[in-house]
Amino acid sequence: QVQLVESGGGLVQAGDSLTLSCAFSGDTICISTVGWYRQPPGKEREFVATVTTGGRTDYTESVRGRFTVSRNNAKSTIYLQMNSLQPEDTAVYYCNAPRDSDCRGPDEYWGQGTQVTVSS
Repeated sequence: QVQLVESGGGLVQAGDSLTLSCAFSGDTICISTVGWYRQPPGKEREFVATVTTGGRTDYTESVRGRFTVSRNNAKSTIYLQMNSLQPEDTAVYYCNAPRDSDCRGPDEYWGQGTQVTVSS
């Protein structure tokens, strides 16, 4: 099993910055790509960004240039640096890690989520 624990959410004003962290533990050999999803109020959960073990990143278009995902493998932690936050970024942010095919268990792992609220 893999555990993902997010931290760093909060209430900020439009234009502010915030950094989220996701610490992963347990059978971490069973995951490689780790990423962020978010669920705005009343909407479906959506992809935000991912980072591979080697540091390759991918972003949804709406956050490209404002958000930066990074990874510290020694600390088993990924980060999401969010700049120029807008009210539409308000959501519960979840950490996600698909299970590698060599391992058994759930298809993917999720954290409990951390709330980010951006006021206008």
